[in-house]
Amino acid sequence: MSLMYEKPTPIDPTVDFDADGRQHGFLRLPFSRDDSAWGNLMIPVCVIKNGIGPSVLLTGANHGDEYEGPLALLDLALHLDPAQVSGRIIMLPFLNYPAFRAGRRTSPIDSGNLNRLFPGAPDGTVTQKIADYVQRYLLPMSDLVMDIHAGGSTLDFVPFAASHVLPDKTQEARCEAAAVAFNAPYTAKMLEIDAAGLFDTAAEEAGKTFVSTELRGGGTSTAASARIARKGVRNVLIHAGVLEGEPVMEPSLSLDMPSMDCFTFADVDGMLEMGVDLGETVREGDLLARIWPVDRTGIAPRDYRAKLDGMLIGRHFPGVAKTGDCIAVLGAIGGDHTPLSFRPEGSGVAG
Repeated sequence: MSLMYEKPTPIDPTVDFDADGRQHGFLRLPFSRDDSAWGNLMIPVCVIKNGIGPSVLLTGANHGDEYEGPLALLDLALHLDPAQVSGRIIMLPFLNYPAFRAGRRTSPIDSGNLNRLFPGAPDGTVTQKIADYVQRYLLPMSDLVMDIHAGGSTLDFVPFAASHVLPDKTQEARCEAAAVAFNAPYTAKMLEIDAAGLFDTAAEEAGKTFVSTELRGGGTSTAASARIARKGVRNVLIHAGVLEGEPVMEPSLSLDMPSMDCFTFADVDGMLEMGVDLGETVREGDLLARIWPVDRTGIAPRDYRAKLDGMLIGRHFPGVAKTGDCIAVLGAIGGDHTPLSFRPEGSGVAG
């Protein structure tokens, strides 16, 4: 394995990734601070291994205010029978653990946005050290990687699993198949505003099968979004050949993001009024949202209109928007993405 740095990671795992059975432990990262001179950051990890087979890396709370991933992975770590596993499952429910404990998107220690700091650095900030360990030690162990996201405190989405357009079309097909297997109500071919430093990019450039999600948002989970995450994780593990059983498949609508016209950004500050709700469809030119001034009366709002036909799949969550905020995301609607063998007779997809 070619390492970007000669320097080894400061992170010391308390689990043996090659040992069979179920292990609950930590990634121990030395962290000297005012209240603990020789302290450590203890990032929870669970490894379940049984014999030979594929290796799957599952992560949640890459951003600390997104909760479906942690809920699904804590449940899986507690209840999964190792005898049902063929291969290895590595679970990190709280990838950016300091951010999760603070209920923030970014780390309170160094303001690090983990999902913008790959490949990281072993001698960098705390968040860079976490990214480096994932990049140099966990990715090489893994065949399939799933990073479970939601909208956090400032975005809300229709619940979808996602893959990306990739230069390697064979790899792209593997990633899309894994996203379809997750079987969220929507399955998207996702366009990123900026892919630099993403965990997604690191995994894909390493040749891994990678699937991500956006499962609602608003800085909380719902009963429905937690169910989607739990079902989706098991479906992907079955798809990967690591877990026994039959996947639970329900109708899933295909979404595409063909261009940056999918995104609408605020160019004024003010109070946000949505013209359509999540899951509703629009035609090009339809009103998506307006932003009202909040410093005086008698001023008309700024209107934002759809640049293409599609469905509102994401929106700014707080009621006030600032210049530069992403206030709306559109997806072009495709067909039923449920594999034919799992479609009940006469099934359809709700819009």
